[in-house]
Amino acid sequence: MLTQALNERTAYYLQLEEQFGAHNYHPLPVVLEKGEGVFLYDVEGKRYYDFLSGYSAVNQGHCHPQIIAALIEQSRKLTLTSRAFHNNLLGEYSKFITHYFGYDKVLPMNTGVEGGETAIKLARRWAYDKKGIPTNEAKIIFAEGNFWGRTLAAISSSTDPSSYKGFGPYMPGFGLVPYNNIAALEAALQDTNVAAFMVEPIQGEAGVVIPDEGYLTAVRNLCTEYNVLFIADEIQTGLARTGKMLACDHENVRPDILILGKALSGGTMPVSAVLCDDDIMMNIKPGEHGSTYGGNPLACAVAIAALTALKDEQMADNAEAMGKLLREGLAKLDSPFITTIRGKGLLNAIVIKHGNPEASWDLCLALKEHGLLAKPTHGDKIRFAPPLIINEEQIDECVGIIHQSLKILE
Repeated sequence: MLTQALNERTAYYLQLEEQFGAHNYHPLPVVLEKGEGVFLYDVEGKRYYDFLSGYSAVNQGHCHPQIIAALIEQSRKLTLTSRAFHNNLLGEYSKFITHYFGYDKVLPMNTGVEGGETAIKLARRWAYDKKGIPTNEAKIIFAEGNFWGRTLAAISSSTDPSSYKGFGPYMPGFGLVPYNNIAALEAALQDTNVAAFMVEPIQGEAGVVIPDEGYLTAVRNLCTEYNVLFIADEIQTGLARTGKMLACDHENVRPDILILGKALSGGTMPVSAVLCDDDIMMNIKPGEHGSTYGGNPLACAVAIAALTALKDEQMADNAEAMGKLLREGLAKLDSPFITTIRGKGLLNAIVIKHGNPEASWDLCLALKEHGLLAKPTHGDKIRFAPPLIINEEQIDECVGIIHQSLKILE
């Protein structure tokens, strides 16, 4: 429902979406038309700090000059060939990203959920060809609270009714264990038909749930012991977001299959990648997996620029420093409405305690009015994840905005 408080231009665009678009999202009532660095601007010209970063797709900041330059230059030459032919950038990109992360091979896709689907297919094929699991009996284990998309496979691994309810029947061969529970994982791995364990190093959509120190190391050791592939879903946690290039780097663990997306294009277009070594990748033969747009030359040029910017501008180091500053600032607010502050780097969340079940939504509306955009997840949690180029002065200003906005809950 549109309110009279909305400006005429904003109301116009919201009405268009309401009338002609599917109602599968519930966004804040703001209509954006420009982004630059850490800022977004709405159709009225109002400026906001972006504290969602396109769910961490815009780690490098909105419209990063080098990424946009690569996008424009390549778009003038060649955007798509499909994989029916070779193009001059796919090989260069493949060499670049495999050396960047230390894997033998990359399989390029577009969206993050396609990356997840690809990783599962690779794991199942490896299970049949290399581990010797009987045909059609391979199992993939997931952590409860996971989120990697809304395809039928993704919701089949979900424990969130809003994702899976009413969309069955579900994908067979999936199992669940509690997140951050090594004993439960080891019990599940007793089944010799388990091919892989797929897990987010930090659960993003669940509200930035951080496991105990040593969890990822224990996962790595168990997967090695039981000859099970460790699949790391680093679509949201990777690419410098948590203060390291990968969240797995906090414990120096190397997944067997690495899934990347989101900031792999700096927020310009869908680009994802699945990385692993030859023993896993080379079991899939021509014609057995692919994508019309996967590995397109435009995506390759953009991804190289996006990854280069992360290292050249030391964004992981800045994320580590600014994230610490943000959490310290939030703690000093000593708000009775914030029960928990958690995060690594610039992937952070607060948990709101209030008698009103809509308190988190109301707080986000107040934040919007004061010039900061964030969105609740799972009711009482709000993620704070600005672009990784944010500076100390801006963090201080944002903490002030949060402090001011919290008064709405009094």
